[in-house]
Amino acid sequence: MGSFSIWHWMVVLLVVLLLFGGGKVSGLMGDFAKGIKSFKKNMAEPDDASMEASADKPAGNISGPGAQTTSKTTARDAA
Repeated sequence: MGSFSIWHWMVVLLVVLLLFGGGKVSGLMGDFAKGIKSFKKNMAEPDDASMEASADKPAGNISGPGAQTTSKTTARDAA
């Protein structure tokens, strides 16, 4: 089998350019580069203030949908 030569990669590049066009390929690479820059920027920044605020909240009395939020006593509870 062996490795691919430079001519194999040139043919692959030519086929990709013919299928997708030069504009789409350069746009795709530009979006990829923006994603990498954003990832590096976010990794370099210190912890977010919103992350610290959510960590300071106490964990307790979390009610789900359908949970009663008010306490009502009925005649049956009092008896």
